[in-house]
Amino acid sequence: MVAKHTAALDRQGDAINRTIIEITKIILDLKRLLDSRDVCLVSEYISRTEEFRTLPAQFQVTSPTFTPQEINKKQIQQQIGPLSELVITYPARTLLDEPRILTYIGTWPDELHSVSCLSDSELWTRSTDNILRLYSLQRKLLRSVQTKSGNVPCDIAVTRSGDLIYTDDRDRTINLVTDTKIQTMIRLQAWRPLNLCRTSSGDLLTIMTSDDGKQTKVMRYSGSTEKQCIQWDNRGKPLYTSSGFSLSYKFLSENRNLDICVADSDACAVVVVSAAGKLRFRYTGPPSTIQKSFKPVGVTTDSQGNILTSDSINHRIHIIDQEGQFLRFIHNCVKFPYGLCVDSRDNLFVAEYDRTEVKKNPVLPVNTP
Repeated sequence: MVAKHTAALDRQGDAINRTIIEITKIILDLKRLLDSRDVCLVSEYISRTEEFRTLPAQFQVTSPTFTPQEINKKQIQQQIGPLSELVITYPARTLLDEPRILTYIGTWPDELHSVSCLSDSELWTRSTDNILRLYSLQRKLLRSVQTKSGNVPCDIAVTRSGDLIYTDDRDRTINLVTDTKIQTMIRLQAWRPLNLCRTSSGDLLTIMTSDDGKQTKVMRYSGSTEKQCIQWDNRGKPLYTSSGFSLSYKFLSENRNLDICVADSDACAVVVVSAAGKLRFRYTGPPSTIQKSFKPVGVTTDSQGNILTSDSINHRIHIIDQEGQFLRFIHNCVKFPYGLCVDSRDNLFVAEYDRTEVKKNPVLPVNTP
């Protein structure tokens, strides 16, 4: 029971801790504001009280109950009663009828590829230069970091402790950015790390391609230690496409039920496998007509287990449930969507490749029913 539900409890704890850190920071800012004599600074202040009136999405835990039985001296083995199962239930939440833009952040020097939430008010971004940038929702550049090698990074992710991780396919490394330095966590031989994501348990998942471009796999790491390799289906065939010598980026994300979701644009599918690496399904688009073929790029998941993937060619985002059933499109407010991420309140951040800007869209209601 503990192993089954630790991931859900960890996610809830992370969301609450991030909220506490953010509230503490706001309180310190308000104290400085009270002591300020800067009229412009005070007049620009906007209260964020409404954002914190509710905790992040809640779930209920039903503890096991013990049912005793009368002791029968003749049947000693039956004197202990049964223990019920531990049950975690999530309140039902529905998709918004009409997703809308809450804010946008821009611009970058070139095409925008990746976004990763540090908190509900700060996010890291990756473009086509060698600079990683941290922005606030007020469009303020908070920090910029140049890659250790000077190469353009492939992808970014944020650890549970709030540090940044990025992949460098040219020197075959996965690197950790802390407050003071950049540390190489993993250096590979004959394989190039591409896209990556953090799991609910704190592990790292990364897509890799062989130097000859003929093989692609997902690797799981705990720190720098290899824990799992996912490459073949039960028939011995590749789960993911390979593109020869040309790199083909494949965004990936872990779902609430611990499934691993990979947006494989070359296969025109989102490939979903279980935590054990067994193929569950391939989503190849809804049973409806689209002007151009479905080529998923970015992928992320929300608190309900829904999978969101960006269809950049058709300027839309597909939302499917954790069983692969199509739910709806977001197409009224995005253009060339690329990288995606979701914050603890199920707000969706979309990196728009052509416009070099990030949009924040609420996909689910902020407050639980």
